[in-house]
Amino acid sequence: MTKKKITSRPGFFGTIKHYDSHGNKIGESRPGLFGTMNHYDSKGHKVGSSVPGLFGSTSHRDAAGHKVGSSQVGFFSTHHYGSKGNEVGTTEPGFFGSKKTEWDP
Repeated sequence: MTKKKITSRPGFFGTIKHYDSHGNKIGESRPGLFGTMNHYDSKGHKVGSSVPGLFGSTSHRDAAGHKVGSSQVGFFSTHHYGSKGNEVGTTEPGFFGSKKTEWDP
């Protein structure tokens, strides 16, 4: 299966806009309370959230609040893991505060 590529760019007031490899907006993340990030699809429907953990980790949850994965910050990239602990992708820094993510859906 082909890896998907996403570019995430910072916006105003802590928002982050997400684009596919063709430059189409596929979603947006907005800050919530206590360091959480709420994630929305391109139509503005909430699809999940991320909650910071210990030692640079992040727990990812779907819209119903079920844990669907986690992320761990490394030296040069952030590694993303599925609900079973298998690595599903990585994020690396891009230009002007953007980030490039590759993952296996």
